Amino acid sequence: MKPLSKYTKFTPYLYFTAITAYWFTIVNKSEGITAYPILLFGIPFLWQIIKPNKTLNLTLGITFVCVSSYLILAFISDILHIISFSGPIKQFLLPGGLFIFANLIMSLWIIKNSLHKSF
Repeated sequence: MKPLSKYTKFTPYLYFTAITAYWFTIVNKSEGITAYPILLFGIPFLWQIIKPNKTLNLTLGITFVCVSSYLILAFISDILHIISFSGPIKQFLLPGGLFIFANLIMSLWIIKNSLHKSF
């Protein structure tokens, strides 16, 4: 059980790296070479796996908590009919909502990792 708990701190970084790879794959099918800048989003997360840095870790966590909070506000405003989205966007509400809340949880996990004494 000890080795498993040793590697669980890398879960949020692997999550965001996998999301970046998935996003790149989807955009690359339709856009081609212009999708390659998306891969730049995965570099900080890979860096945290290879050579952890506490400052970068805290910066990533706070940034993605802010972005996730903003997306949650947009999601809740649609549910409460404060603003309305078009039909094609509404079909992505359930998977998008799950994605947003997963991002928030992973971002909070990154902050928790950065607050620990030994990283």
